[in-house]
Amino acid sequence: MPALKAFIVEDSPVILENLAATLEELAQVEVVGSVPDEAGAVRWMSRDPAGGADLFIVDVFLRAGTGLGVLQAAQQLGVRARRVVLTNYATEEMRRRCASLGAERVFDKSRELDDLITYCAELADDVDAGPATTAR
Repeated sequence: MPALKAFIVEDSPVILENLAATLEELAQVEVVGSVPDEAGAVRWMSRDPAGGADLFIVDVFLRAGTGLGVLQAAQQLGVRARRVVLTNYATEEMRRRCASLGAERVFDKSRELDDLITYCAELADDVDAGPATTAR
């Protein structure tokens, strides 16, 4: 049974489908939902900021709105899930902006997908092992 529940905010159906399949197969991740835009992500987070997902994976450029808006809303709503960004625009400035809005990591879609998978697998292992190993 997957140990890590992820919610993905991504507007490309191809990327979403491939990412979800890869994470579920290689990293013990269950994708519990996805939306293509900021408003959908905010609605989803507003329904259950305390525990609907363990991890949010957010793209910066969305069909409507931005991933930065998603990160900001997550902060304002007190979302407890970890947040990472997966983008084609992983400049140093964008990494700083995402970090200031609560993103733990920023992954470049074209060069760091393996790093995201490894990160998710490690989180899943921590969740599966129980609370004693998740304290940092």
